[in-house]
Amino acid sequence: MNEEFAYEYDDDYDDEVEYYAVRPNKTQLKKDIAALFALGEELSELPATQLQALELPENIHKALAEVAAMPHKGARKRQLKFIAGQFYKMDIQPYLEKLAHLRNQSAHAVREHHIAERWRDRLLTEGNTALTELLDEHPHADRQQLRQLIRNAQKEKETGKPPKSSRLIYRNLKQLFQLEDETDLDEEPVEDEDSED
Repeated sequence: MNEEFAYEYDDDYDDEVEYYAVRPNKTQLKKDIAALFALGEELSELPATQLQALELPENIHKALAEVAAMPHKGARKRQLKFIAGQFYKMDIQPYLEKLAHLRNQSAHAVREHHIAERWRDRLLTEGNTALTELLDEHPHADRQQLRQLIRNAQKEKETGKPPKSSRLIYRNLKQLFQLEDETDLDEEPVEDEDSED
């Protein structure tokens, strides 16, 4: 069984190079399309103003608006497949960046909302001690207006009236926090390239 075999190679084909088409991995293609399908579904759930802010091409924007109005049936799935196909043909990276920015803004707004609610509740329950602490942290707040609103909100609560002043406290706090966020962004130091010399 230890016979040696001699293989002959035809030297005529040494100069020719055969090229094979490299086919994309089918599994990866399916994953990419599924991710684009999920992106289309997520975009269809966005409010119209946020969808407009993404500045998508007209045909995709129109298709997403149609999907938002459709029930969860076969036609919706076909429309989302169409949107995924359109996304596959184009570079979606700029739109993903805009979407991430919108998500970040939304998360920031929710966090700001919770902070304003907590401060309002503290002001209504703790009174002057909470107001003093708020003014220490946020010196730009209008002390007199906040005191008046706190007194009015407490009276409204005692008499069972609608919480108009409580809502005004919330609005006032929200404006205060937004104003301070804007001033913090304006005051961020800009690094000067010449300062390194």
